Amino acid sequence: MAYRSLREAVDDLEKNGRLLRIREEVDPNLEMAEIHRQVYDRGGPAILYERVKGSPFQAVSNLYGTNERTAFIFRHTLERVKRVIELKKDPANLLKRPGRYLSAPFTALSALPKKSLLGAPVTWGQTTIDQLPLVKSWPLDGGGFVTLPQVYTEDPETPGVMHSNLGMYRIQLSGNDYVPNEEIGMHYQLHRGIGVHHEKYNRRQEPFHCSIFVGGLPSHAFSAIMPLPEGLSELTFAGMLAGRRFRYLRREGHVLSSDADFVITGEILKNVKKPEGPFGDHLGYYSLAHDFPVMRVHKVYHRKDPLWHFTVVGRPPQEDSSFGWLIHELVAPLTPQEFPGLKELHAVDAAGVHPLLLAIGHERYMPFRERRPEEILTIANRILGTGQTSLAKFLFIAASDDNPQLDTHDITHFFQHVLERVDWMRDLHFQTRTTIDTLDYSGSGWNEGSKVVIACRGEQRRKLRAELPDGFRLPAGFSDPQFCQPGILAVQAPAYQTVQEALQHVEALGDTLKGLDMQHIPLVVLVDDSRFTAATLNNFLWATFTRANPSHDVHGVGAFVENKHWGCTGPLMIDARKKPHHAPELLVDPDVQRRVAGLLERYL
Repeated sequence: MAYRSLREAVDDLEKNGRLLRIREEVDPNLEMAEIHRQVYDRGGPAILYERVKGSPFQAVSNLYGTNERTAFIFRHTLERVKRVIELKKDPANLLKRPGRYLSAPFTALSALPKKSLLGAPVTWGQTTIDQLPLVKSWPLDGGGFVTLPQVYTEDPETPGVMHSNLGMYRIQLSGNDYVPNEEIGMHYQLHRGIGVHHEKYNRRQEPFHCSIFVGGLPSHAFSAIMPLPEGLSELTFAGMLAGRRFRYLRREGHVLSSDADFVITGEILKNVKKPEGPFGDHLGYYSLAHDFPVMRVHKVYHRKDPLWHFTVVGRPPQEDSSFGWLIHELVAPLTPQEFPGLKELHAVDAAGVHPLLLAIGHERYMPFRERRPEEILTIANRILGTGQTSLAKFLFIAASDDNPQLDTHDITHFFQHVLERVDWMRDLHFQTRTTIDTLDYSGSGWNEGSKVVIACRGEQRRKLRAELPDGFRLPAGFSDPQFCQPGILAVQAPAYQTVQEALQHVEALGDTLKGLDMQHIPLVVLVDDSRFTAATLNNFLWATFTRANPSHDVHGVGAFVENKHWGCTGPLMIDARKKPHHAPELLVDPDVQRRVAGLLERYL
């Protein structure tokens, strides 16, 4: 049975023992976010906050906190949507297995948005921005934010819901220089559909109307982050996954989601920007304050007994990791269509998604000669030239014919496979002075950094081991070598101060390693804390790939340049130390942490 509201979904979770009610008053300033984090870390239930300090509205979070609960929420529709996607991949499936696809036409019908003709629940009442739960998640955040917004805009050249864009762009509700109740911040990044609309409105006279939906059916928030082809409305996918057509109405030039819990309407001001941020984001660091567009608030609508739906982001994994899991569940069959020759693609959540991609591709170019990377390089270029995947920094791609059972989601084995075969003299391919994720401060400027493709194919070259070679020693200032896994060595290096000094450190380490037998250790990582880095796979992935800019921080023993191609004869070295230009790491307020731990003792 399809949910008709977020409240129905929450009641369903409670009925099935998947909801925690916090009955005492909680503070949206740091406390609610810390409750969420501690419950999430325990694999706990969704959370209903009955009394929010300073707000008349209840709130809910951790709805998608586990993959299992996410599947439960969409249990009535997920398989049906998968079948529609299967038909998109290969329409001939309908003839091969007609019984499997009997529900497909009815699922497709739910994709058509429906206009509400007799009013809508969301128009029950109106409020102001300062009455909303202004959730502040991290101590240095610039104010309260909407963390699960559904931002709706239309194309001025082809208006209408079928040509609209629904995206999840960060919204700052309070703080900084925003006029209270009148202005809010709109943060969006590269390769976002709203940017196309914004550019068109800047060339026209009419106002750039925008609506921000919060809450509504659980499928609506997910649809706002679903990677759909440009020009295809997210509202259609929201309807299919909900099993209920997306309902909407128009009020005073704005589109309202009929089933949303809240809708903020307004106008994105043209050629007006104000500082937005800082904000503790999903790479595990703050995104700093930068100038972003401003939205002038028109009205704030809400339904009767609404729920403010929010999440907390930070160093992964967090609740939004379940979004990545669900996207993979749905779009995996379409990957070969989007990227011809690609078998698998995995944006590694523990590394912050965009910093690290793992891929497997087919090699069909020259099957009659020595195996070396050829088609997988073409595939890698396609990946780095397409949408959100173009923001990747490190792309490791292997050939399927070397190991048909290789799996990008078995990360330890994937790295083992690559490092056993990689040729650092041949297999490194850099792109410099290019775009990276807006939230990634490891580069040479805002949105500016580099990329490297590590493409390997061929027979096993070495056997990886987790033991130091005879005569191993470290230069002055280096200490505590620790293996993250066989073949990957983390070395504690002196603190990074200046570029010149850092290069001297790298040179000193390289000179020391040059005289040793390092064949079985092809990757060395310079870090601030080697025991932390090697303690878990997630620590290695996060510290290494969020803190390194390939063009500046990838070095090698026996490095050379030949016809503008860079390589090395010995181990590759990645400088993953914290740099002075990096954004601050996210740290919890210890007093809030202790207070929340005491509160949860009474509930869990």
